[in-house]
Amino acid sequence: MLYIMRHGKTKWNEQRRLQGQTDIPLGDEGRRAAEEAAKKYADIPFDACYCSPLSRAEETARIFLGGRTPVICDARLAEMGFGIYEGCRADELPPRMQTLFESPQNYLPDGGAESLESLFLRTGEFMEEIALPLSNSGKSVLVVGHGAMNAAIICRIKGIPLCDFWQALTENTALVRLL
Repeated sequence: MLYIMRHGKTKWNEQRRLQGQTDIPLGDEGRRAAEEAAKKYADIPFDACYCSPLSRAEETARIFLGGRTPVICDARLAEMGFGIYEGCRADELPPRMQTLFESPQNYLPDGGAESLESLFLRTGEFMEEIALPLSNSGKSVLVVGHGAMNAAIICRIKGIPLCDFWQALTENTALVRLL
C-alpha cells in the first residue's frame, strides 16, 4: 500500500505564503494536527516512511509515527522551488507566476522557480526507484511531503492531467491512500 501525507501547518501556511524550499518550521497547530492524525491512524502499520528533508515535513512524520517506523529523508521529496517568490502570497505574484495556479499547463517558471516538468521528473524518479517497488512487494509505504510535491505524485498515480494539477492538493496532515 502507498500512503501520502502533507506536513502540518506552519506560520507561512496560515499567512498563505509560498514556502517552497525555504525551511519554515512546523507551527504549534501543525504539531497538534500531527498528534491528532497519529491517534486517528494508529491502527495502520507502516513498513517504511520517506519524507522531504525540510523540517516541517520531517517533524510531521516523526510526530505522526511516534518512533514506530524509521523516517528516511530523500531530497527528491522537497517542495517545489518557487525561487525569489518564496515568502510571497499568491496575490503578490506577477502574472507569469500566477499562471502556475490559474492554468498550470501553461506555467513557465520565473525568478529561479522550478518547472513542473522538473518537479514531476524528480518525484517520478523517487516513485519508480523506491516507493512503487516497495508497495508492489506488499510493503506499506508512507510519503510525507508538501502541497505541490504531493500533488505531483497524486497526479502521476491517478492519471490527473496537468490542467487539473491543483485538484490534487490535499489538506495539511491529511492521510491519503493512493494504492
